[in-house]
Amino acid sequence: MSITVAIAGATGYAGSEILRLLLTHPAYQNGELVIGALCANSNAGQKVGEFHPHLAPLADRIFAETSIDTLSGHDVVFMALPHGHSGPLAKDLAEAAKSRGEQAPIVIDCAADFRLRDDKAWEKWYQCAYQGAWTYGLPELPGHRDAISHARTVAVPGCFPTGATLALYPAVQAGITAGDLSVVSFSGTSGAGKGAKVANLHAEVCGSAKAYNVAGRHRHTPEILQNMQELTEQDITVSFTPVLAPMTRGILTTAFATTTSSPEAVQQLYEEAYRNEPFVQVLPYGQQPQSKSVIGSNNVQIAVDVDTAAKRLVITAVIDNLVKGTAGAAVQCMNLMLGWPETSGLYTVGLAP
Repeated sequence: MSITVAIAGATGYAGSEILRLLLTHPAYQNGELVIGALCANSNAGQKVGEFHPHLAPLADRIFAETSIDTLSGHDVVFMALPHGHSGPLAKDLAEAAKSRGEQAPIVIDCAADFRLRDDKAWEKWYQCAYQGAWTYGLPELPGHRDAISHARTVAVPGCFPTGATLALYPAVQAGITAGDLSVVSFSGTSGAGKGAKVANLHAEVCGSAKAYNVAGRHRHTPEILQNMQELTEQDITVSFTPVLAPMTRGILTTAFATTTSSPEAVQQLYEEAYRNEPFVQVLPYGQQPQSKSVIGSNNVQIAVDVDTAAKRLVITAVIDNLVKGTAGAAVQCMNLMLGWPETSGLYTVGLAP
């Protein structure tokens, strides 16, 4: 029996990246997974090939209207919608299934609607009604892989929190840092989505780099803090600075924390923490990650070092913001929720040069 998959928000970057990964998924290749409704709003009725010419096998498919009738009946629904839209749609989907006496579909949300466990933090940062918290879809965090495999609803982490969390988690959990954490992340323009914005025009971005939402103003700050606080009883503070970089895809994160540990001890700690993680590669000491090495893959590359004079732990990590930072994480969670091999349909090899 086939698993049917629908995507709400299929015209955007996240939606198209989910489709790219699904098209090469072994379950799709052998007929076990069927790509069902591809939903849009204002672009409903148009062909997929007009928006995503790279998705050649789906070029003649037509985007359907985003509605409960269209999405109902699928086994899995990916939501790649703007923040604030997933919550009401997920609620209506569950109620519609209940009214028909059916089990609600597995729902994997790529927006922020269900990431935060603190309702006041959600309302402060997103200025709309709190929808609750779902299972947090970062399998590499302790206990999360098992929780995801037993869940019916999962919130995919934000792209910046993914890089920052995986960079910092072993050190914070091991207690080798003080509670004051600093994170600086350089991101490509695709992280801002497909909507037209003057700040993302080629003429504005090319040959330039620009920090934005500095001094704790970025919405991903409380998510990073939530993840870190889960790992320790120590009080944590996070100072997060995002930087728009002149590249299409990728995130380079540099995280700092006070430590008295040696470089050798930190290297060993990280190698042990990630030894069995299929998508996390701790680089040999002295080698630095670069964003292009993970483009197109679900991989995370991490390097650790210690500035012994300043007693500062320095961690660098790279991800593809559209894969491990969004769509790849969503497919990784789907695999776990369906009992399929976690790595199915996900690349561990990047595109280079």
